[in-house]
Amino acid sequence: MIRHGETAWNAERRMQGQIDVRLNANGHRQAQAMAEAVAHEPFAAIYSSSLGRAVETAEAAAQRLHLPVVLRPELCERNYGIFQNNTVKELAARYPEAYVKHVSRDPEYDYEGGESLRVFAMRVEAGLNLLSRQHPDEQVLIVTHGGVLDIVYRLATGRGFSEPRDFSIPNAALNWLDQIDGIWRLELWADTEHLTRDSALDEVK
Repeated sequence: MIRHGETAWNAERRMQGQIDVRLNANGHRQAQAMAEAVAHEPFAAIYSSSLGRAVETAEAAAQRLHLPVVLRPELCERNYGIFQNNTVKELAARYPEAYVKHVSRDPEYDYEGGESLRVFAMRVEAGLNLLSRQHPDEQVLIVTHGGVLDIVYRLATGRGFSEPRDFSIPNAALNWLDQIDGIWRLELWADTEHLTRDSALDEVK
């Protein structure tokens, strides 16, 4: 599983959510480096969030692997409602009460019309389990977002959804997971050896 390459909003630490922001020049370089890193892996399929930054990243790998990119909306980033299009600094000033709920990872807060953490986690888990059932004993490449990978890490490690994040989710890093008997297991997380420069800051941490 791979987080999309860097966007200008990542670099600004501006909340993207489901706003369709495209890769910047560094993001395209990261996507190409990722594609080189996975070029000889025996993937059966490539799946991507339907948001442009993920699709662009997935397409870089698709060109090397000679596989189509299949879009799956359940792999899209969380809908952050009123937080979208705000930087981290702006959020604390404009929505102080909501920001407290955000930082504490309130499982029921939905950002006034977005997705609550509980609903988002259910969406992600159901989508991944469906893909796993469709590909028994096969390896697939999934390109998605920081919020989705946050949920995936917790599913694979047993860490509670509301506990603070103490792990990184770099742009275009390689995250290897396995599912055995319905249980997700972490094999390797946040591998950035293929990248030549530091990844963007994680704007949703």
